[in-house]
Amino acid sequence: MSSEEETSQNSSSSSSSPPPASHFIGKKEDIVKAGRVTKMVNGCRDILVLHHQGQLHAMDTRCYHSGGALQYGDIEEFNGRLCIVCPWHKYKITLAEGEGLYQAVDDPTAKPLRTHWRSKGVKQRIHKLTEVNGNVYVTLNDSSEAIESDVYQTERYRTDLLKTQPKSMAKK
Repeated sequence: MSSEEETSQNSSSSSSSPPPASHFIGKKEDIVKAGRVTKMVNGCRDILVLHHQGQLHAMDTRCYHSGGALQYGDIEEFNGRLCIVCPWHKYKITLAEGEGLYQAVDDPTAKPLRTHWRSKGVKQRIHKLTEVNGNVYVTLNDSSEAIESDVYQTERYRTDLLKTQPKSMAKK
């Protein structure tokens, strides 16, 4: 599939101008080549944009659980749903909805144990991407409902994070 044929569940290239209140992320071809990019948007939100299987996805960069850097997480499929797996504690987050998934056991006394995947609900803020003439823009999810990943989008967290990281990591 050529990059012209690739589609994103979040994007549309039918419009000739970016949506109001959107922010330029980069050229689609550069994002596809890199696979993942992170960007501070609007001076207050760290966003991860990733390309996987012909689709673009955008979410908060830090995992809702403990602030793990999701740009280093693997993409895996669980019960037919694509997820990013946090590299710190292996939390599974759906790319499309931002739901946290966990493996549930209905009857812990039954042998062998039978497990299945369940949702914890939306835990990671997902953002909308739009492609216009090969440029990718993000529109921040401005829902007033608190989502757990919001905790890691504060100046206080960024300041504390930089204090605890070795100097070589803080510059990255």
